[in-house]
Amino acid sequence: MSNRLDGKRIMITGAAQGIGFAMAEAFAREGAALLLIDRDGDLLAKVAEDLQAQGAKLCHAAADITNAASIEAAIIQARETVGDINALVNNAGVNIFAEPLKLSDEAWERCFDINLKGAWNCTRLVLKGMLAGGKGGVILNIASTHAFTVIPRTFPYPLAKHALLGMTKSLGLEYAAANIRVNALAPGYVATQKVIDYWNSFPNPEAAKAETMKLHPGGRIATPNEIAMAAVFMISDECSFMNATCLTVDGGLSVQQHPL
Repeated sequence: MSNRLDGKRIMITGAAQGIGFAMAEAFAREGAALLLIDRDGDLLAKVAEDLQAQGAKLCHAAADITNAASIEAAIIQARETVGDINALVNNAGVNIFAEPLKLSDEAWERCFDINLKGAWNCTRLVLKGMLAGGKGGVILNIASTHAFTVIPRTFPYPLAKHALLGMTKSLGLEYAAANIRVNALAPGYVATQKVIDYWNSFPNPEAAKAETMKLHPGGRIATPNEIAMAAVFMISDECSFMNATCLTVDGGLSVQQHPL
């Protein structure tokens, strides 16, 4: 264990799997105390137990980010274990893709409730504590390359991610004088279970995987830990002058106009 995140008390949403879990592991290795949030209470409890067995200081709460009251209760409870939260990673999200005129109102609302409103619920609550404490803090929104590009047949997900990036920039400027940094991290394809499930939805999963790899100049996609280590940098004091911006970690995917 090193100490790049010593003194950081970090709340992570969507922490039970994928990038969220990888960040929890990486942050704990770097000396942070954690508040882990996820809707899947059973999986979260197992993840928390495993991390604690490795020496991590943390608490966890099964909570829905669209329910501000449940998030507030988790933050209050966390004070007894990890202290006041001084860093937040808004990681929880959901992919919703539909043909625009066939998109139901329910799907539209779910997309924005989780990908945007949920992030704002958590941000608003943590911001209040940061301002009251007077020592600043860090907010990191896990965006996506969908936040500044548009892939056909992915509506309305890019709309929500574009808005999340807009919120990042706006809040970064709004609270810079209070020493609160607000940034975004934009992964491309990452080898999570969700991506594997996507490949497996095709008749030939290996062919689908190969097509994904071909989109990337390096011929591969990111591991969850590679995204997590970028997040370590952005949360750490090594990154103290980065504010109101977005770091893209996609292996060059969004720069390459056409696949090779």
